[in-house]
Amino acid sequence: MEDSEYKSPGQMLTALLTERDWSKRTLAVISGLDETAISKIASNVRKIDAETALIFEDVFGIPAERFLLVQKTYELAVARIDNTPNPERKIRANLIGDLPVSAMIKRGWIDAKSVKDIENVERSLLRFFDANRLEDIETLPHASKKTDVSISATPAQLAWLYRVKTLASEMLVARYSPASVKSAISKIKTLIHSAEELRKVPRILAEAGIRFVIVEALPSTKIDGVCFWLDEKSPVIGMSMRFDRIDNFVFVLRHELEHVLNRDGLETMMLDVDVNSGEATQVTQELVDQETRANEAAAEFCVPKKMMDAFIARKAPVFAKRDIVGFARMLKVHTGLVAGQLQFKTQKYHLGREYLTPVRSIITPNAVTDGWGDVAPTDAY
Repeated sequence: MEDSEYKSPGQMLTALLTERDWSKRTLAVISGLDETAISKIASNVRKIDAETALIFEDVFGIPAERFLLVQKTYELAVARIDNTPNPERKIRANLIGDLPVSAMIKRGWIDAKSVKDIENVERSLLRFFDANRLEDIETLPHASKKTDVSISATPAQLAWLYRVKTLASEMLVARYSPASVKSAISKIKTLIHSAEELRKVPRILAEAGIRFVIVEALPSTKIDGVCFWLDEKSPVIGMSMRFDRIDNFVFVLRHELEHVLNRDGLETMMLDVDVNSGEATQVTQELVDQETRANEAAAEFCVPKKMMDAFIARKAPVFAKRDIVGFARMLKVHTGLVAGQLQFKTQKYHLGREYLTPVRSIITPNAVTDGWGDVAPTDAY
């Protein structure tokens, strides 16, 4: 007997009775079950529960699991007939399952009391992603609108990008020109000897026509920064400042400025994740080359490679604090920049750790900032 032959437990029971030429009364006498109950099972009015399945196992010599399987298959088939397909459930599963909705609510990006406030969550997500229908929201696999990003971005990373883009689009900055970028880089170079002087960075970038936005990273996104363009004359640099250290800030900033200088990101958003980790995250050789150029420019900006290599060759394996400080003074850069490059090149992350000065509190008051307890105002909300 194959279970697949039977469309219902009642049909199965009736076939078993027919095979043995038993009546329902006969089965009632043998099993000790009420004849009315047997009639209801045969008519699919009453289901076969675990206890009844075990009784039938004794009576018919068929494992109880087979009776229960036929019962469950039948119940599911009936439920499918009665249930109207709801594609929104799948959309909801993708959106709320993949997006860090709770974190977005906490950050003020979504206007809802909690994830359970599904109506307001969905309405806010439509507004946040500038979509007319739930199925068009960017993070869904088959959404019609797709942001071209340099790496395969997660839903949480895309949400961060959208926040940067929204804030950047509402900024007023000076007119951009290629010369203004070079000028901005030169001006910032004169500031990197002092953490306090870096407070001037947002103003310098705005005067160069670069929209500079700081958005705290969402959990597990590992985003350092991004470079993209609203149009051919409107470059955007977004940073997360997830590491509150002077070396990381200067490195990532110069990395993104190199993208602007080379007009990277015009067609593909240059999303930088673990920007100085040494891991290859780009999917084409062109993108690898762009990231390599940006990394090399950033490292050179912090500490010239030839001088860094010579310093390591002279002082290894012992790097005294006075030598690190003296080298930084000679280069006219903050000691934290030397310490950061030294750590990266030697993979000895204890070296000069005390010089990695926090700068977030210095820079964010002068920049368009969203995060760390503050929500940047935007016309979209």
